Amino acid sequence: MSKLITPKNYRSALTVYETQTAIGTIKRMFEDNLSRVLNLRRVSAPLFVEPQTGLNDNLSGIERPVEFDIKETKSNAQIVHSLAKWKRVALHKYGFPVGEGLYTDMNAVRRDEEMDNLHSIYVDQWDWEKVIDTALRNEDYLKKTVAEIIDAICTTAEEIKKQFPILKVNLSRDVKFVTTQELEDLYPQLQPKERENIFLKKHKTVFIMKIGDLLNSGTKHDGRAPDYDDWTLNGDIMFWNDVLNCAFEISSMGIRVDEKSLDSQLTKADCGNRRELPFHKMLLAGKLPLTMGGGIGQSRLCMLLLGKAHVGEVQVSVWDDDTIAGCEKTGIELL
Repeated sequence: MSKLITPKNYRSALTVYETQTAIGTIKRMFEDNLSRVLNLRRVSAPLFVEPQTGLNDNLSGIERPVEFDIKETKSNAQIVHSLAKWKRVALHKYGFPVGEGLYTDMNAVRRDEEMDNLHSIYVDQWDWEKVIDTALRNEDYLKKTVAEIIDAICTTAEEIKKQFPILKVNLSRDVKFVTTQELEDLYPQLQPKERENIFLKKHKTVFIMKIGDLLNSGTKHDGRAPDYDDWTLNGDIMFWNDVLNCAFEISSMGIRVDEKSLDSQLTKADCGNRRELPFHKMLLAGKLPLTMGGGIGQSRLCMLLLGKAHVGEVQVSVWDDDTIAGCEKTGIELL
């Protein structure tokens, strides 16, 4: 059953019709702002890939992709979980130079997702990827890029409020950077999500860094696939959500693995068999460009900027009966 947070006395600031108009406006505005600050060009992207290519994102390694057979090819395909690997191959194939990148609409079905106010089995996000060189594979450049994305988000928030003055969401451009180990050191008695909540309540806009490897406690802050982000150069962009009174993730991103970090992380994750997949062979052989990239949730961003209490207010998905009844009772109007 889905977990449902029902804010007291919640009412959407916008009607359903106004919400649909605002969603379209936000998406157009943010695409322009994002492509401007990161020097990105829009490309088309796949809905599904062949499993044997190794291009599908394995997420934390336990999620089951939606797979189906194709009559004409007599082969199978999987709906993507994300485009983390596909984008890097696309940059290579299309010949993007250093300093330029791409963005695309990514639509996915994650059937094992635990549904709540923030999570749906339907995932829609802007996937972006940019070619960098060796000199930029560092924390300073990562932080600079994070600040640029936050600038694009905050600019979009200001622009949408001009069109819909009733919206009261205020976001801070002042980002606080913190590592997962620093969070564990600050709050060793708390679980990772609890650490995020208490830290975000104070700092409002945060980039949580270095996700995927073991902490000093022997546990992980969160799972990350070993074959796209470099676990020492990645993180999550998060804002404090006043409607839900919790930390709110907008983007997972990072500088991608090079040959050395891929080899190390495959070993740590006990995923050595992936070295024989086409994508991984190309990367280990140094045939793919050095890149950085991430995904920015489309429904998540609309939910945050429009002051919505549930992701189902900005996207159409499938929900259990208790969630539907609970939303109806508390004034949350699911699309």
